[in-house]
Amino acid sequence: MAQRQQTHRTKPQATKPVCNRIGIVFDFDDTLAPDTFDALVKAVGLDVEEFRQQQYEPLKNAGWDHVAARFYCLIQASKDHPEIQHKITKDYLTQFGQQLQPFDGVTEMFDRLLRHVQNLNPEIELEFYMITGGFGEVVRNTCIAPYFTQIWGCEFHYSETGEIEFLKRSISHTEKTRYLMQIASGQDQVDGDGRSFAYRDVAEDQLHIPLSQMIYVGDGASDVPCFSVLNNEGGVAIGVYKGGAADVWSQQIEISEGQRVANLAPADYQEDSELMRSLTLAVESLCKQISLRQLSVGE
Repeated sequence: MAQRQQTHRTKPQATKPVCNRIGIVFDFDDTLAPDTFDALVKAVGLDVEEFRQQQYEPLKNAGWDHVAARFYCLIQASKDHPEIQHKITKDYLTQFGQQLQPFDGVTEMFDRLLRHVQNLNPEIELEFYMITGGFGEVVRNTCIAPYFTQIWGCEFHYSETGEIEFLKRSISHTEKTRYLMQIASGQDQVDGDGRSFAYRDVAEDQLHIPLSQMIYVGDGASDVPCFSVLNNEGGVAIGVYKGGAADVWSQQIEISEGQRVANLAPADYQEDSELMRSLTLAVESLCKQISLRQLSVGE
């Protein structure tokens, strides 16, 4: 994500600086599309429940990080599982992403929101971002990938034949918040010398998108740290669930008061759905805040 020219305006010191950008940040699996890990395991000919119980769960119970455990098991299965029908290669992940169908309404959602922002205030830019603990290679090859300014996901190192060989980058629950900070900074990554981006140490008029002008959409436990960050900074957190009832979601995920979401809605992005109304209202709210700040700038 190249650094873009700032669209902040200079204001009297008594007023807050204006940033004419809003960012909507999405999780992917079970937020915009069905779980890609289980779908991939099934697609290559393995039984999902057997994979979980006989390979993944023993490692998790032995103290493995759950992200490392499931990707390690997938790599080992691709190499030598007797029932594997397709070796998992970069090409296979690309094809898998191209064939993946998002939830209802997702493919139309982006243009709807972009048009809505333009109608409310043509000076405001709306950007979309993806932070997923799933397959980056898959998401980058879906039909909705072109809408995203940046996509971050788990990445593989591939062998000379293109087969997955090692997990090169993983994104844990808490690491998702680091990518929120990268969006705020407008940089592709933290400095090469290891210094991290310190959000509170940067003047607001130097931020690409303040956290207070972000909306985060996620489906569960992996998104709770991001919910917490945006709640603390005045942004908007929206939870989604697939099937069942909303109270099942809250019962399965232990959250504190500071980690709660503004709304919890079914993963349906069709025009008149509760989730689409939630996103529209969240965008409208941020647009009005920006427009209010613009009033004191003048022409």
